[in-house]
Amino acid sequence: MEILVCVKRVPTVGGTIMLAGDGLSVDTRMSGFTISPHEECAVEEAVRLCERFGGSVTVVSLGPAPAEEQLRACLALGASSALLLETSGEEFGPVATAAALYSVAADGGFDLILLGNEASDTGGYQVGIRLAHLLGWPVATGIKALAVAASAASAEARREYRGVAETYTLPLPCVVTVKEGINLPRYPSLPGRLRAKRAVITRVPVPFVPDDGLRMTRLRVPAVSGREAVVLGHGIDAVPALVSVLADLGVLS
Repeated sequence: MEILVCVKRVPTVGGTIMLAGDGLSVDTRMSGFTISPHEECAVEEAVRLCERFGGSVTVVSLGPAPAEEQLRACLALGASSALLLETSGEEFGPVATAAALYSVAADGGFDLILLGNEASDTGGYQVGIRLAHLLGWPVATGIKALAVAASAASAEARREYRGVAETYTLPLPCVVTVKEGINLPRYPSLPGRLRAKRAVITRVPVPFVPDDGLRMTRLRVPAVSGREAVVLGHGIDAVPALVSVLADLGVLS
C-alpha cells in the first residue's frame, strides 16, 4: 500500500494560552512545537498497515522551514519519506491547505490518505473533508478503528457518535481522519532516530494563498471561571456540614 499522512506543526501548549499583540495569532515564543496527538496516531496506523501489506508511508506538512523537525519525528516512527510544502510562516486557511495537499495527493498514486481528525491548534475539522472533495474520493471522519481488507480493495472504518457505534465500508482509494486512541503510537527506536536524522526531506516552496471569502477578525481566549474553596469548619464542628455536603452529593445511603 502507498499511504500519505498529512501532519501539521502546532504549538505545545501546557499552560495558559497567550495571544500575540495583534490578537490574530497565538504567542508561541515560550512554546515548543509538535504534531497533534491525532496525527501521531495517523502515522502509527499508516506504519502498521505497511508492515502488514508492504508499501511505503509518505508524510507531508504545510508549514515553515522548522516544520522539518516534526517530519523527522514521523520518519523516526517508521515513515518512509517526507515532503515539506514550505511556507514563509503565514497560517493557511482550510481551503488553501486542502488545495496545497491536493497538489501532492492527486498524482502520488496513493491508496489511502490519513489525517488527524483536527489540528490541536485551530480545531477546524475541515481539511480532510475538503481534500477528499477535491480528489473525488470517499471520506470517513472521527475514526477510532480502521481495518483494511486482505485484498487491499476496501477499508472498514468505525467510530462512535453520541454513544452509537457506526461502521463504514469505503473502497480504496479513500481519505480517513482518525482520532487519538485508535492505537498507541510506538516510541521511536535509536536506529529510527538515526535514520530520520540522515534522511533527505523534499522541500517545495508554496506561496501564501488567502481563503476566498474567509477572513480572521480576532482570536479570543475563553474566560476561565474562578475557583474558590469553602471552609466547612474546624475540627469536630465541621462534621455536620460535611455530612450535609455528602448527603447532597448522594453518597450517603
